[in-house]
Amino acid sequence: MVDLPYRFPRRTAIPSNRLISPKTMTTIHIRPLVLLAVLFGIPEQLSAESPVPDKILFNRDVRPILSDNCFFCHGPDANHRQADLRLDVREEALKSGALDAAKPDAAKPEAAKPDAAKPEASGIVARIFSDKADVQMPPPDSHKKLSARQKEILKRWIEQGAVFQQHWSYEKPHKAEIPTGQNGVDALVHNRLSELGLKPASQADRRTLIRRLYSDLLGLPPSASEVDTFLRESGDANSELSATKADTAYLALVDRVLKNPHFGERMAIHWLDVVRFADTIGYHSDNPRNVWPYRDWVIKSFNDNKPFDRFSIEQIAGDLLPDKSQETLVGSAFNRLLLSTEEGGAQPKDYEARMLTDRVRAIGAAWMGQTTGCAQCHDHKFDPFKARDFYALGAFFADIEEPIIGRREDGMVVATADQQAQLAKLDAALTDAKTKRDAILPWIDVAQQQWESDLVAYDIILPELAADAKASDPDKKTAKQVVEIVKKADKDRKPNEKTIVQTYFRNKVTKLYQSERDAFAVADKERQAYFAQLPKCIVSNSSPNKRTVRLLPRGNWMDESGEIVKPGLPSYLPGPKVEGRELTRLDLAQWLVSRDNPLTARTVMNRLWKQCFGMGLSKVLDDLGAQGEMPPNLALLDWLACEFMDSGWDFKHMVRTIVTSETYRLASTANADQLAADPYNREHARQSAFRIDAELVRDYALAISGLLASDIGGPSVKPYQPDGYWENLNFPTRDYPSDKGTSQYRRGLYTWWQRSFPHPSLLAFDAPSREECCSERNRSNIPQQALVLLNDPTYVEAARVFAARILTERPGTPDERIAWAWQQALQRAPRDEELRTMRGLLDQHLEAYRKDAKSAEDLLKIGFSPSPESLDKAELAAWTHIARVLLNLHESITRT
Repeated sequence: MVDLPYRFPRRTAIPSNRLISPKTMTTIHIRPLVLLAVLFGIPEQLSAESPVPDKILFNRDVRPILSDNCFFCHGPDANHRQADLRLDVREEALKSGALDAAKPDAAKPEAAKPDAAKPEASGIVARIFSDKADVQMPPPDSHKKLSARQKEILKRWIEQGAVFQQHWSYEKPHKAEIPTGQNGVDALVHNRLSELGLKPASQADRRTLIRRLYSDLLGLPPSASEVDTFLRESGDANSELSATKADTAYLALVDRVLKNPHFGERMAIHWLDVVRFADTIGYHSDNPRNVWPYRDWVIKSFNDNKPFDRFSIEQIAGDLLPDKSQETLVGSAFNRLLLSTEEGGAQPKDYEARMLTDRVRAIGAAWMGQTTGCAQCHDHKFDPFKARDFYALGAFFADIEEPIIGRREDGMVVATADQQAQLAKLDAALTDAKTKRDAILPWIDVAQQQWESDLVAYDIILPELAADAKASDPDKKTAKQVVEIVKKADKDRKPNEKTIVQTYFRNKVTKLYQSERDAFAVADKERQAYFAQLPKCIVSNSSPNKRTVRLLPRGNWMDESGEIVKPGLPSYLPGPKVEGRELTRLDLAQWLVSRDNPLTARTVMNRLWKQCFGMGLSKVLDDLGAQGEMPPNLALLDWLACEFMDSGWDFKHMVRTIVTSETYRLASTANADQLAADPYNREHARQSAFRIDAELVRDYALAISGLLASDIGGPSVKPYQPDGYWENLNFPTRDYPSDKGTSQYRRGLYTWWQRSFPHPSLLAFDAPSREECCSERNRSNIPQQALVLLNDPTYVEAARVFAARILTERPGTPDERIAWAWQQALQRAPRDEELRTMRGLLDQHLEAYRKDAKSAEDLLKIGFSPSPESLDKAELAAWTHIARVLLNLHESITRT
């Protein structure tokens, strides 16, 4: 089952943030229709279809019907089109007679109009209302069936003139006029609610607001003291004067949160999903690669509020910028995040094609909100994106230097200023030592020539070959090789033979100029050791020797009959006219964030809205095309997109605009009438409640316990993981050594991302494998999640450490300690029934552990962090269970 997008009415609900004693639980009787509605996510009140609008709009009403039922056979893909009928272009539909019984006369344009008086004469209407299997559309074998409402919409649309519209997302966004002094979000949401006759919920309480803001923008719970400070700054919530004070306090809180360095971490989580960031290559052996500095670059970019257009350009073409630097090159690692292989038997052409298609899908997901992958084998069946567009986009990346098969290079050194200075110092020392050594090498070579002559002339036996020699077998073998080689004339020796003799002489024989040679060896070793521990990152480097890109028929990499394709922008979208040169990745990057492209700003704002409200304005985040959804409030999405561009692509400005709106600050509760009118909260008359992301579930537990390491950036870490989870990783086989010290307690964002075996704790809470771009995670509700929260060593240890805090930081009675723990975990006081339940649980476990000391000791051994020796073990174990309950509450992992 998945989390429902609404709550039950309170009369039938068990409040999610309450502890329920088995003694007080009662049976809840649910009517069958309500039960079905719950199981399928459909409220009882919506069992009947909504009425057909008086005025039919193509994008809102008609296009979704045609896209779901007709475009597959009668849409953009010419190779799959049937009956020479195309319904996505008005002129083509008219020519076919689908909209009019009479064939239009090309000489009489007025004939190309549907007969409004006789909609039944339309070919579409005749077929959709037919009950004959050989006439009916959609045909029965398509397993698609139009509802009565859908048929009436199509009929009424034709009656009204069958007016087409270009798909909404391919039109440039229009910025609605907003009254001076109003927040654009509120103005457009209120306009929409007025049209629908809906009223917004009341404002959320201040505790909920700060918890919501911290969750959405930092991914961490506020501390009890931070909540107390905010409540104190907000004043008395019941006075009119305090309303202004509370608003001022909230705006100040927003500004503080936006400056918090954890903001960049929170924003990075979803971006890393979209660009499929991982520590490993994905295919075959799924071996590691150096890429974590890119994650730090993303975090820093969000914290520094790097303009999103620059943020985008550096990722796609950071190596092509006139002002390229270490920073822009690290950003260009985006191009290297694809899946690759080290399998020796792999076919290079196959993986070259895979890498091209991977990159096109990434551009489509991250910036365009398009399912570009559909055009890998044929023209898109629902959108005007053609196979030629697909391979033309892929051709932009044909210049990137990289192995098609085999190990990725170590990458570029990513050093701080101090590290660069130290490396330069070591380079200078190495250069000086090398100069001095090189000056004496000719004299050593002369000595070697004399030694070789003596060796042959006097039949000298090398020490390793003496009768009483105790040399190793490899040393003896080398000595024999030397003896055989020196017998040859210099001109007859192979290069490797010359090296064998030279190395032997310098290391085993001569002591000449030993100090100069030793100085060089030391300098070289020190430089190599320092260089090896510096961070490195695979980045993009452009080569003039570009790979040839062909249009692959049916996506078949073995079929090279397709024409050669040059870099090009999608033909169905407006773009710059460039003549006299071939387009580059920089052209692509600049176009993606130009006003010519109607998709990028909408795509990014749609994802941001989802982060702040639980669902995008257009609910299909990765598809703003025909198979996606036209937003119920398109004016709002367009306003956000325009405001984003007008602000100079200022991401923090957009975050601030959304979270300071009254709409964002609404309560998330709803009554039965509100649920019936808008069950999925698409109109935003209230806020939404939803479970927090996988990484944040862990972060919350660590933060509440006091274990969380707050360092920003750095290499990936390996938190506890079940033994043997990696047992099937081969070439080579690998162990998983859990990190010690603060590395064990870093945020989930930094967890080692093994694509073929994602961390099981994160996987249980719907983290993706990142083998593909992920615009939106599933949000499931499954038993494994409860098992993780109860049994994963991370959460058991967090509970134990939290229990130690309760006992050491809050002296007093058990009730006082429980109340304090409630404040630390949930930033509120426990209700009376919660306090009673927890007190009974504490007494029960304390009694049990007094009788079973070994069980207490076993529990307290879980995790690397030590338990205070001063604490009574039975008491600490009992309080660990109190802490476990708090960390497991629905309220602890739900953003409201």
